[in-house]
Amino acid sequence: MNKILIVLIGVLIFYTVQSQQEFDSLVLEFENSTVEIFGSTRIVNSHSVETLNKGILEFRIEHKFGDIAGTNGGIQTFFGFDNSTDIRFAFEYGVTDDLMLGLGRSKGTAGLSSEGSPYKSLLDGFVKYRLIKQSNAIPVSATIVGSTFYTYMKANTDLTSVASFPKYSNRFAYSTQLNLAKMFGSKLSVSLMPTFVYRNFVASNDVNALFALGGALRYAINPRWGIIIEYFHNLNGNDIRSSTLNSLGVAVEWSTFGHVFTLNLTNATGFGDVQYIPYTYQNWLDGAFRLGFCISRKYVKE
Repeated sequence: MNKILIVLIGVLIFYTVQSQQEFDSLVLEFENSTVEIFGSTRIVNSHSVETLNKGILEFRIEHKFGDIAGTNGGIQTFFGFDNSTDIRFAFEYGVTDDLMLGLGRSKGTAGLSSEGSPYKSLLDGFVKYRLIKQSNAIPVSATIVGSTFYTYMKANTDLTSVASFPKYSNRFAYSTQLNLAKMFGSKLSVSLMPTFVYRNFVASNDVNALFALGGALRYAINPRWGIIIEYFHNLNGNDIRSSTLNSLGVAVEWSTFGHVFTLNLTNATGFGDVQYIPYTYQNWLDGAFRLGFCISRKYVKE
C-alpha cells in the first residue's frame, strides 16, 4: 500500500509541474477563489473557515502514517512509514461562493490497537456554509459545518463491542462546528472552533454527546507557504473519559494554482470530528505522533 501511495504522490507532483501552463491561463479565476484567512478549506484535522468558490470541484487525498517514535514507532517501523493509520479520499464542491458540499471515504483505525477508534470503512458527508466574511466593515469570518458519518464495516460478533451494531442507527455519528476566524495584518490568522459531536452508540463508560473547543494559528511566510498549529480541547471532564487526550497538530502548507499540499505532524490517528475528538489516545511526549499529508486538486469549469 505504501509503495502505491509513493507512486501516486510522484504522479501527482509530476502532473502539477506539467500542467502549470494550463493553470497560468486561469490565474484570474483562481485569484478570485483564493482564500483570505487560511490557505485551504482544512487546517490540520479540522475544517477551516474557508469555502470553495462556485463551480470549483476539489479532489482530496489524505494519509496518516504510524507512530514516529515510542512503543509502536522507531527504526523497526521506519519511524511510522511502514504503517498506515488512516487514509481518506474525498470530492468536495462549491455550490455557491458561500456553500459547499463534500463526500469522502476513510479506511478507519479499527484494529490498530486497544486504544483507538472501533470503526473502519467510514463514509462522511458534510454541508458547509459561510455566514459572514471578514472585510473592512466586518471584523471576522464565520462558517458553520454539519457532518454525518456512517460505517459499513462488518458487525462484530462480540455483543459487548460498540461495533456490534445491534441497531442500524448505531452505525451513524454526527458533528456540528461553528468556525470563527480573523486575519491580523497580512501574516497571522486565528481561528476558534466550538464543536459538538454526537455518536448514536457508545460504550458504557462513555457518553454520546461531546463538546470540544478547537483553536488554530496560521502564519503566512509568503503568499504560497504557511505554518499552522491546531489544537482541540475536549470539554467533557476526565472523570468521564479519563484515557482520552486532546488532538494537537502542526503543519506546513504549500499552495500552487489548483493544488494545495499540506505536510503535518499530529497525535490524532483518524479523520473527521467523530474520530480525532473522541478517539485520540496518543501522547506527543511519548513519541506517539505521526506524519501525515494532504494533496488537493481543484478543477474549474472552463
